[in-house]
Amino acid sequence: MPRKKPSSSSMKSAEKALVLQGGGALGAYQAGVYEALLESDNQLDWVAGVSIGAINAALIAGNPPGQRVARLREFWELVSSSPAQSVSTPLGDRAALNQWSAITGALFGIPGFFRPRMDPTLLLGGAAPVLSFYDIAPLKATLERLVDFDRINHDGMRLSVGAVNVRTGNSIYFDNTTHKIGVEHIMASGALPPGFPPVHIDGEDYWDGGILSNTPLQYVLDMAARTKPLVVLQVDLFSARGPMPKTLSEVIERQKDITYSSRTRMNTSTLAANVNLQQALADLIDKLPAKLRNDPSVAALCGHMKHKPVDIVHLIYRDKPYELDSKDYEFSRAMVTEHWEAGMRDMRSTVAHPEWLETATANGITTYDLTEPGPGQVHRPNIDKALAS
Repeated sequence: MPRKKPSSSSMKSAEKALVLQGGGALGAYQAGVYEALLESDNQLDWVAGVSIGAINAALIAGNPPGQRVARLREFWELVSSSPAQSVSTPLGDRAALNQWSAITGALFGIPGFFRPRMDPTLLLGGAAPVLSFYDIAPLKATLERLVDFDRINHDGMRLSVGAVNVRTGNSIYFDNTTHKIGVEHIMASGALPPGFPPVHIDGEDYWDGGILSNTPLQYVLDMAARTKPLVVLQVDLFSARGPMPKTLSEVIERQKDITYSSRTRMNTSTLAANVNLQQALADLIDKLPAKLRNDPSVAALCGHMKHKPVDIVHLIYRDKPYELDSKDYEFSRAMVTEHWEAGMRDMRSTVAHPEWLETATANGITTYDLTEPGPGQVHRPNIDKALAS
């Protein structure tokens, strides 16, 4: 039986989570999404991120609502502030300018983020006795200045950031409901090798969580309370769909897109199918005679399988033709601005049409895949209501 459109009171009772994927310089899109989200609804209970998503998440959770956008903007203006990153021209070859900006960033570092190691042993190549090409001390100083970690640990907004244990290869989430979050936890989530070194925490070393899974969605769904409705805004930075490559650079770009987006789609589809199957079984058990339904083992099983409604709004950044394989480490001011503005535009289009998000099930998971219009279509996001079953 179709579920009625949620009332404003029921939507207010739902837990709201923002899920931020990794993607380097593309993360400015997430900042724009958050600015537009804040314009319409400042109720956010949980923010979870991996890699650059963890940095954006810390900037959100580690500041009061009135200062979050300013702190996000300060960070993104800082990392795009070097002369090479600030160059832009409407007349030049944009793809070439982007590649030049990415190359200079890789050679000389990004302000407030990372700097090259001046270690002569790097001349030994793979035999060099160092664990990374870059030093991330600038990021530590930036986070300590822009993020209030005391607020993260005491304010009440939930923060979760994903990392990978270098020794065991297992994923771990640092969550302020179970950990005292410090700057090292955020840095660990973004420690992508071999560019960045592992981060040592409590006797273990950690790398970027995107090595195993580039999105925290599964963690959020696993850890969320089943007794309360959940609304998830999942902001991804790589698109699974794209044209056939024509150059080597485009081949590398498509490989990145498929690698980092396929897991997201697989996780979403698999989780939705599992949760909805469990809910269907719970609904079937409710139809059993009272004697069977009230059996302790049956009641316990039913309680484990029941879920309040979960709505996943999947917002995906769509790159421009002049963004190539360097798009995730190209920090030019022009591209950071474009990413931010794209995030604001896409989120504003979403919240301007709440009727797009009418759900279709009484319980379980419904996903909404927000996509850009194709040629000849109306200039608003198309919505693929993908109800897993």
